[in-house]
Amino acid sequence: MHTRLFALTTNPNQSLPQGAVEFSLSPADNRRLASVCGLHDAHLRQIEEYLGVEIANRGNLFRVTGQPDLAKSARRVLKELYKSTADDTAVTPSGVHMALQQLSMHALETGDGPDGTLRTPKRVIKPCSARQRQYIRNILTHDVNFGIGPAGTGKTYLAVACAVDALENNQVARIILVRPAVEAGERLGFLPGDLGQKVDPYLRPLYDALNEMLGFERVGRLLEKNVIELAPLAYMRGRSLNESFIILDEAQNTTVEQMKMFLTRVGFGTTAVITGDITQIDLPRTQQSGLKQVLNVLAGVKGITFTHFSADDVVRNPLVQRIVEAYEVYERANQPPGDEHT
Repeated sequence: MHTRLFALTTNPNQSLPQGAVEFSLSPADNRRLASVCGLHDAHLRQIEEYLGVEIANRGNLFRVTGQPDLAKSARRVLKELYKSTADDTAVTPSGVHMALQQLSMHALETGDGPDGTLRTPKRVIKPCSARQRQYIRNILTHDVNFGIGPAGTGKTYLAVACAVDALENNQVARIILVRPAVEAGERLGFLPGDLGQKVDPYLRPLYDALNEMLGFERVGRLLEKNVIELAPLAYMRGRSLNESFIILDEAQNTTVEQMKMFLTRVGFGTTAVITGDITQIDLPRTQQSGLKQVLNVLAGVKGITFTHFSADDVVRNPLVQRIVEAYEVYERANQPPGDEHT
């Protein structure tokens, strides 16, 4: 492992090595520096590996060597991480990963507008990439929105955050969480308990997000008052929903007929968010995914947005991102010609 100490360029006539940038993290604070660098400089190595640069430091003075643009990018990340420690927040590997994601998505940033921050009673939700920010903007400004991509990209979590935000600001009267119960064939009678208990296993990710943002007690009260409603997709037929925020999760497991049925439930003052991953379809191979078909049917329809997430947007353990990328490469290489199911 190379040493991270370096001789400072104190002579103004002495030029830096080609592609190197020098800067300081101020004000100097050993505790904050240790947090940014990580145990045994693990965070610095993480940045080096991601950007293909070399980082050396002496105290709060840093030198980054590499391609000029990448060296400047590393400087930007280090300064942002150092800034985040001002309130005693500790830098974690996942925090470094998210900072690097934001950097890599910088080219996608377009125009001015809100930064996508959502404030729920229990926590503040901030997008971790430009694509997540655009997703939130789409949801806040359109009636029907699709979030499509692999697990861990925040498409469902951010949809729940937008729903909570809308409810807290009296923009909707209720939140309705919907999911196809494919594993049980949507025949839930054999499961014990009332309807909420029957469908609960299928809606658990949405339910967990609500608990995290509103707290267990308040979620329980809202469920009792039917302000938050949990419903299997089969129970949506025949309803027309006004002043609601509806989230259809795992939409890749809807049939063509179910997707059309769901989309025609949207009433006045209602926002619908449909999330799914078209590489994880659990339907019988003889049935086409409604989510996959709708990409062609509704392309270009005014008032409807599509946000396509990729492995670059994964905000879980960095290993998850590498797993998703490996599966994407494998599936592209092994998909049979004309296979429309996956």
